[in-house]
Amino acid sequence: MNDFDVIVVGGGNAAFCAALSAREAGGKVLMLERAPKELSGGNSRFTAGAFRFAYEGMQDILELCPELNREQIDITDFGTYTTDQFFDDMYRLTRFRTEPNLCETLVKNSRETMAWMLKHGIRFMPIYGRQAFKVEGRFKFWGGLTLESWGGGPGLVDRETELAQKAGIEICYGARAVSLITDRQCVIGLNVRKGGQTEEARSRSVVLASGGFESSTEWRTRYLGPGWEMAKVRGTSFNTGDGIRMALDIGASPFGNWSGCHAVGWDYNAPEFGDLSVGDGFQKHSYPFGIMVNAEGRRFVDEGADFRNYTYAKYGRVVLEQPDQFAWQVFDQKVIHLLRDEYRIRRVSKVTASNLDELADKMEGVDKQGFLDEISLYNAAVNARVKFNPNVKDGRCTGGLSINKTNWANTIDEGPFEAYHITCGITFTFGGLRVDPKSSQVISDDLEPIPGLYAAGELVGGLFYFNYPGGTGLMSGSVFGRQAGTHAAKP
Repeated sequence: MNDFDVIVVGGGNAAFCAALSAREAGGKVLMLERAPKELSGGNSRFTAGAFRFAYEGMQDILELCPELNREQIDITDFGTYTTDQFFDDMYRLTRFRTEPNLCETLVKNSRETMAWMLKHGIRFMPIYGRQAFKVEGRFKFWGGLTLESWGGGPGLVDRETELAQKAGIEICYGARAVSLITDRQCVIGLNVRKGGQTEEARSRSVVLASGGFESSTEWRTRYLGPGWEMAKVRGTSFNTGDGIRMALDIGASPFGNWSGCHAVGWDYNAPEFGDLSVGDGFQKHSYPFGIMVNAEGRRFVDEGADFRNYTYAKYGRVVLEQPDQFAWQVFDQKVIHLLRDEYRIRRVSKVTASNLDELADKMEGVDKQGFLDEISLYNAAVNARVKFNPNVKDGRCTGGLSINKTNWANTIDEGPFEAYHITCGITFTFGGLRVDPKSSQVISDDLEPIPGLYAAGELVGGLFYFNYPGGTGLMSGSVFGRQAGTHAAKP
């Protein structure tokens, strides 16, 4: 392979942002994508394309979505999501563990990075339906998540690929980086395996943006703990920790929540890895409007503790901890119309029944009497005096239960009923490499910068602990990818 200024390892959003910024800075750039072209894009291709960023109000949204028409504007309340709110969410959800300087870089550069992506040709649109319900003629956005890329994750990757090719960035598919090359002082390239042959690719610097280790059964069990070999993988099968391993092999410092991950409720019969024909459709995220029960028929979590954006990434772990690693989500007719589109896909593990007794018979693996008793207790505990409102934390709760529901509690008594069989789907791992918050340069285990080595995306450790605010993954990949590429391209 010819010599390059910057080699980017990976083919998802973080990698493309790194490559585009390096090219913008004048560098000759090569991208190494382990997957074949038809499976390229990493986990980014499996996302819905949502970006969490700080904004002050309508004008900021209009600048990022110039195609919005007057009718849409008039019926939409975008609200605000300030930097202070973003900081609050990051600290609250990570139990104040997020590394402050990394968090500051993410939050304070989020809006500017969205504008940078728009300038390069990425288009955004409001997330109607998933993040805003129409109540009394108006949409109100909730949970700090407002915009997504056109075409979701697949559209984002396709557009970034097009932009990279137009910019003269070389993309090599089916090319697995296996080790870093150093000259004793700095990183000067990689050994790359392609078509059964290994060759050297030389460069002034390398950006690692090849994801976490969620697709490695062995690494999951080693670092996340016993039982994680049972989890499904939401996204690509190629994120097996290669970038992390290569960096550790030359003395990089491991950092962050290595026993933590982003894990959600995922269809029980989904395949071992993500399926691009379904994308993120196996996820089941409308649980705040119903209840979840385990094999004993018992509720095990507060489904309405917070907006979905702030609980879904941790509840997958809770499902995995249940007997036989599964749960059922149960809904009645009062809320069926609120279920997200993923509940209507063809490949869905679903049962329906006109009454609860019949539903219990169909819910495979569930103790029937335990379930019916639980429903009876739950229904009797609902505070029906409070008005139900899906757009706000409405305070419609239960009382007197061992696990109360804090918001959106409705009795489950109006058939036909629907129940969805789920297990745990892991998205990405939280542990990774220590990087300089201002340059994305990888730090050694002597706590010194490693010359010529940068990192971005899921393999950056220290941002997320225990939980995760929805939409922060693509945003952090963009912020740190852009930063990595710019600094990697400097002479």
